[in-house]
Amino acid sequence: MAKIKIFALGGLNEIGKNMYVIDIDNNIFVFDAGLKYADDSMLGVDYIIPKYDYLIQNKKKIKGIFITHGHDEQMGALPDILPELENVPVYATKFTMEIIKRELAESKINYSKLIEIKPHIKLNFGKISIFPISLTHSVPDSIGYVINTVDGAIFYTGNFVFDSSMLGPYKTDIGKLAYIGKQGVLCLLSESMYADRKGFTAPSNRIGSIVNEVLDQTGRIIISVFPNQFYKIQELFNGIMHTDRNVVIIGKRLQDIIINSINLGYMKFDINRIKTISHVNDDNIVVLVADEREKPFSNFLRIVRGYDKFIKISKKDTVVFMSPVFPGMEKSSAKLLDGIARTGSNLIDISNKYASHHASSEDLMMMINLLNPKYYMPVNGEYRHEIANKKAAITAGMKEENILCKLNGEVVYFKNGKLVDDNIKIPTDELLIDGEVGDVGEIVLKDREMLSDNGVVVAVITIDRLTKTLKHPLELHSRGFIYVRDNIDVMKEAVNIATKVVNDNTKPNFIDYNKIKLGVRDELGKYFYNEIGTKPMILLIIQEV
Repeated sequence: MAKIKIFALGGLNEIGKNMYVIDIDNNIFVFDAGLKYADDSMLGVDYIIPKYDYLIQNKKKIKGIFITHGHDEQMGALPDILPELENVPVYATKFTMEIIKRELAESKINYSKLIEIKPHIKLNFGKISIFPISLTHSVPDSIGYVINTVDGAIFYTGNFVFDSSMLGPYKTDIGKLAYIGKQGVLCLLSESMYADRKGFTAPSNRIGSIVNEVLDQTGRIIISVFPNQFYKIQELFNGIMHTDRNVVIIGKRLQDIIINSINLGYMKFDINRIKTISHVNDDNIVVLVADEREKPFSNFLRIVRGYDKFIKISKKDTVVFMSPVFPGMEKSSAKLLDGIARTGSNLIDISNKYASHHASSEDLMMMINLLNPKYYMPVNGEYRHEIANKKAAITAGMKEENILCKLNGEVVYFKNGKLVDDNIKIPTDELLIDGEVGDVGEIVLKDREMLSDNGVVVAVITIDRLTKTLKHPLELHSRGFIYVRDNIDVMKEAVNIATKVVNDNTKPNFIDYNKIKLGVRDELGKYFYNEIGTKPMILLIIQEV
């Protein structure tokens, strides 16, 4: 008999940032370590990851981090968290591990505990074993994990669809799923992103017919893609192979992934038809433009604005927008589409004409029927998606009381195979990552929002070192707040207010710098709000000369 705790550090009530913890008698197993893309409101934030204090505090108990597939939402946080976990093992299939190694190398992280696994080969951890099962997703070698315990199996799906046309490293092992179901499943954790879609996802996840339409265009074709759209890129290549067109790839990450995948046999394409940037202006070329995880659309936006030194969009070009639009990116994608339209090129927007490789309601019900779990926990999605997943589970015959819709940090606790309602909660939060700066935090983000919305006023205060009085008249400089020439009287009065605060806090032998800083900010803030209706960020530069 065992004590089992299941909870999420990220991935519930949100898209991305997946990180699920299963604690079995103080043996901790972590499934996925993903990031979430920053939305348009998060100024300067590259991406978001789960706060991982829990993992640091319990790193000696962690048996491993088990990655389901090579998407940022599942493994993108690894470069940030691994340096602090002291060689906790990371398990992944071959293709996924290749991507992990690249990301770690890009971040200059040398990590020794990377363990490549194969589907259907059991991993033993004493009385607990873990069994990876092949599932169908948009990247090869995607798997779900069966955790075998004395009280029954726990199965985490990762992301999946049921699509019988996807074979080889994309194929689902339905036989193994059915076998696990017959052995007895205590709890099934299944993704929720497409739970509100009716029917099966397939065949709407395939773009073969759209590819033919695109390649029938004359002249150069420029296509925006995400590196994680692996199967759709393969479909593009399948179509290109029936034409005389060659390919140029813009985006080092995508270029590395494609070349490596062809060499490893995961992608089928004539590598000799991938040309260098010198061919980017050929009439018969297909240009794939990919963006990095930190700045979605950045490469394509640079090209659209005419800033790229290698490629300029002309009216003769066909531009295909294929990149998925993640929640919160609607505004930036709309601006990009408008920018493409302004170039006069032939714009084909197919970003919303196909589905991603995520389980719709029928896929979810089929997984439930194959595994026949006692308990069911919707994961990976906004809360509305979890509720839709719950409804699908009820339709599939699950008891409502056995469906566990949770938020990050809320613990599902099983004791001796029975659900225990102990209201346990693990503290959770998120880290806002800004390039080399690291976590910028909510305070920095609020400051950036204030600067963006209301601008900044800088007060320059010069104090005479000997007399402890103002050596020069106080200066105020406005940036992004008001146009000074149109508001001379306002700025003059603001100078008078700030000067009075300084004079009130200077004495021949002592200057209260703290009161000056707080007083100037407070008084100017109140004055500007009363006069203008907004409050800028107020910065002080105080110098003694």
